Amino acid sequence: MEKPKIYMIIVTYNAMNWAEKCFSSLRKSSVPVQTIVVDNGSNDGTQDFITTQFPEVEFIQSPQNLGFGKANNIGIETAYKNGADFFYLMNQDAWIYEDSVEQLLKVFENYPQKIQIGILSPMHLDGSGKKLDIFLDKYISQNFETRIISDFYFKSVKPYYEISFINAAHWFIPKETIEKVGGFNPYFFHYGEDNEYVNRLHFHGKKILLCPESKVVHDGKQELGKVDYKKYSDLSLETKILNPAYKNGLQKELKSLNLSRAKNVLTGNFSRAKELKIKYNKIKSESSDLVAIQQRVTQPGSTFLNL
Repeated sequence: MEKPKIYMIIVTYNAMNWAEKCFSSLRKSSVPVQTIVVDNGSNDGTQDFITTQFPEVEFIQSPQNLGFGKANNIGIETAYKNGADFFYLMNQDAWIYEDSVEQLLKVFENYPQKIQIGILSPMHLDGSGKKLDIFLDKYISQNFETRIISDFYFKSVKPYYEISFINAAHWFIPKETIEKVGGFNPYFFHYGEDNEYVNRLHFHGKKILLCPESKVVHDGKQELGKVDYKKYSDLSLETKILNPAYKNGLQKELKSLNLSRAKNVLTGNFSRAKELKIKYNKIKSESSDLVAIQQRVTQPGSTFLNL
């Protein structure tokens, strides 16, 4: 059987703290992988380090910081045109173990209905490699119906578990998912793009499988409230509105914002009422764009990608 073509896609922005571990780990993979880097305008020497120390990497320099989603889309498009069978999206602050990809492939090959697989995820460890990433703890706890916690406790772990969400630090994506769900929504610059993608994934009948035999590292900040909303906008409401499974979401959320604003005025919470008014005005001004995007993502295909 011909070996599948697996492309690692890594978006970099000042990645020097992790570059050695990240790219060295890819060389040690028991399953051969090819790597595409899309750099978002690093100024710490990331570009020179990767191109000189890891010349096997296909390096793409973006003329500007495109954000996480748009830059990943460039990597996905490049890998697709190179004949990729699988697309492994990995954060720059992450690395894999020798058998990480091999174990993911094993789950894929043994899964009876491969067309149902949207994303395969390994087990994310924190930077120490001795604990689960705190966000994976959260996602597992929110999917308690799978009984994965019980299985861990009683040492009867299954090869995979269906999970509703996993962040995009390590996504192993079959080609068919790219062709049916597409790429990241360019509406989102940084944060929220993986939530929006997963909503579309579920809408198009795909599953996320967590694979306990495959482990990887994500050296991210171990705080659930790590997103600085003074720096990055909270787009959770926009994500909700754009969910193709949420019918008439725009109208419902505009109505809800108006009601919430009125309640806060009546209770004297004028600062909160002002925030809600600003949010309402933003959503209202973007209404036509949001409706057009939601209609677009309901259609199967390589949405947001130029394949």
